Amino acid sequence: MDKKLQDAFNEQLRNEFYSAYLYLSMAAYCEACNLPGFSHWLQVQRLEELEHGMKFFKHLADRGARIILQGEAVREVPTDFGTPVELFEKVLEHEKFITDKINKLYELAMELKDYPAQVFLQWFITEQVEEEKSASDILAMLKMVKPDSGAIFMIDKKLGER
Repeated sequence: MDKKLQDAFNEQLRNEFYSAYLYLSMAAYCEACNLPGFSHWLQVQRLEELEHGMKFFKHLADRGARIILQGEAVREVPTDFGTPVELFEKVLEHEKFITDKINKLYELAMELKDYPAQVFLQWFITEQVEEEKSASDILAMLKMVKPDSGAIFMIDKKLGER
């Protein structure tokens, strides 16, 4: 594996673990706001991000590449996320950030003609479409309800079923 791609994969490993930490912070915020369903959804999302990070870990290991756990993997995350709409705007924004990072990794793998990395990254490209759609769907649902209505508790219940 080319050193440039190895370094980029290690950076993405850090990004995936940061995502898990960010979603855990969001879940903690929702707990404080008495939205246990939102918290549950975000905790499940956190587990997915950890799995994604481990996929990068395993791919690097399988290729005989050096795995470097970068120091800022668990850097400080925000702790206040505003309303549920604002929170899911941040979720969607973060997923778009990760999509951009994955796309750039794929471009680098193509440039370096690293075919195993391209195949590996195809899964993430598809996954990011699903991640953005899920966040967009929840955001759209939240924007349809009045902030002071009881509908937020119905959405909370639905998210808790994930």
